[in-house]
Amino acid sequence: MAIIEAHGISKHFRIPSVRRDTFREHVLDFFRSRPSEMLTVVDSVSFEIQRGETIGIMGRNGCGKSTLLKIVSGIYQPDDGRIIARAPITPILELGVGWNPELDAIDNIYLLGSVMGMSLQEIRAAVDEILVFAELERFANLKLQHYSSGMASRLAYAVAFKAVREVLVLDEIFAVGDAGFKARCEDRYRTLSAAGHTVIIVTHDPQIVGAFCRRALLLDHGRVVLEGTGIDVAAAYLRLLRPPEASPLGN
Repeated sequence: MAIIEAHGISKHFRIPSVRRDTFREHVLDFFRSRPSEMLTVVDSVSFEIQRGETIGIMGRNGCGKSTLLKIVSGIYQPDDGRIIARAPITPILELGVGWNPELDAIDNIYLLGSVMGMSLQEIRAAVDEILVFAELERFANLKLQHYSSGMASRLAYAVAFKAVREVLVLDEIFAVGDAGFKARCEDRYRTLSAAGHTVIIVTHDPQIVGAFCRRALLLDHGRVVLEGTGIDVAAAYLRLLRPPEASPLGN
């Protein structure tokens, strides 16, 4: 039985079709209804993920990947269709969500770890390992408002890797940090995969999908246009990015 099932899920957003650029326009139009159009971001997507499987999701910017992940993770509800999840999901989608910039790294580890479902005992036992993994031991008592975006990203991923229960959703995880941190993330992924965890990876990196995903989905304009092996989907993604060749002069 699949651990996650998506049945014909769609998500729409209402987008204003008239801009209000000046203060005067905002005041004059305050009591008027604002024309809008419906934008379909995810369009009738269906798939299944088996327990212990690593699946990749690829597609150009704006194709609906992030919205799809939020639906799978329960952050958004689909407008049509349904998601069935038969295990807890740990998503790493929006880095920085849940942080308190006025607190230091250790306090934020407790904060984010609790949000991700870890017990105080689990967090207490994992603090040192999280700091080492993120290479932030020297900055453990520094407030997060003084962290660079890269430092905060490494800390978020380090916490999530310890918090994961059964299903881990990763959005561009291997694009964060330097080569050393990327290698540690890959090693941690392999450990989780070997232990039977289910992993969903969203990335623009064809090498990651080809190396780690036996199966992958390619999205375009909110639809699944290809489902196949990681290698096949990575190749199709590269073809999708390739601009059409110009016609020879005179033709």
